Amino acid sequence: MSVAEPRRIVLFRHAKADWPPVSDHERPLAERGRMDAAVAGRKLADTGVAFDLALCSTAVRTRETWKLAVQEFPQRPKTVYEERIYDASPGELIALLNETPDDVQNVLLVGHNPGVQALADILAGEAEGDARERMNRRGYPAAAFAVLSFTGSWKSLEPGVGTLVDYWAPSE
Repeated sequence: MSVAEPRRIVLFRHAKADWPPVSDHERPLAERGRMDAAVAGRKLADTGVAFDLALCSTAVRTRETWKLAVQEFPQRPKTVYEERIYDASPGELIALLNETPDDVQNVLLVGHNPGVQALADILAGEAEGDARERMNRRGYPAAAFAVLSFTGSWKSLEPGVGTLVDYWAPSE
């Protein structure tokens, strides 16, 4: 594929987690989270983006979110469970995305706040329609996702190069 073709990045926050007496990394989804993850999966499938790669945090709640969401996809992308996503800063997430091979066009990243929200804000130099206003108004609740596009190689991904194409959150 040409680096001149627009690429898509979806930044997907895990669904609502429960608070049992376990470490933060081991927290599972709450019942509402399981329902929202499936709905978010349907909404992601409705975007029409064919994902080549999914990068998912190793935390239990992100793995469960992804497992439920991807069932709604017409085709399952290659999935890599990446421990560096857990508790990552926006800069660390950009560095991870910079490692993506250029034959990958569309990436879905399943992660955590505040990293995914901050990354969406940082990457989006522009926005289409009311996507930025909706994201700013709603924040980035559990199971929300932002769809960004940019042109260039993955190594060229940096603050401000993207366009916020869409945003969705439960109760949108």
